[in-house]
Amino acid sequence: MSIDVNNESGTEVDEQAILDIARYALARMRIHPLSELSVIVVDADAMEQLHIQWMDLPGPTDVMSFPMDELRPPSKDEEEAPQGLLGDIVLCPEVAARQGAEAPTEHSMDEELRLLTVHGVLHLLGYDHEEPDEKAEMFGLQAAIVDGWRAEKGLTGPSPAPTVS
Repeated sequence: MSIDVNNESGTEVDEQAILDIARYALARMRIHPLSELSVIVVDADAMEQLHIQWMDLPGPTDVMSFPMDELRPPSKDEEEAPQGLLGDIVLCPEVAARQGAEAPTEHSMDEELRLLTVHGVLHLLGYDHEEPDEKAEMFGLQAAIVDGWRAEKGLTGPSPAPTVS
């Protein structure tokens, strides 16, 4: 799996953990191991510009996903998805820090960035949360991936509650 993490935010983030959880999420979703993903970490001003340009919404957001080849998880009959370019995930540590601090189970900016990375991966794979049933499926899968990664890493304590809107 080729995953690039590029921190342009000026904020120190745990890039290795972002890389690790992205790789874990893609393996768990049975995405071809030669697929490519880019994760870009930007400041609030850059995120706000993207949010306005692509969503026509004001202010910075926490995560945005830009799919390329529109890869989807394989069906139960398939071993893995075809190889391809997944696309880009853009993260904003400033928003992540605020959301983590305001979450019901308060957690760090880095924990929130890991949660947002999984959220972004799922969006790249076609998951959404506009409808209640879609939201239940996506957030359930997101929690299972984050919990699985945390267990694999031997992390203790409660998993961060989803703060992504």
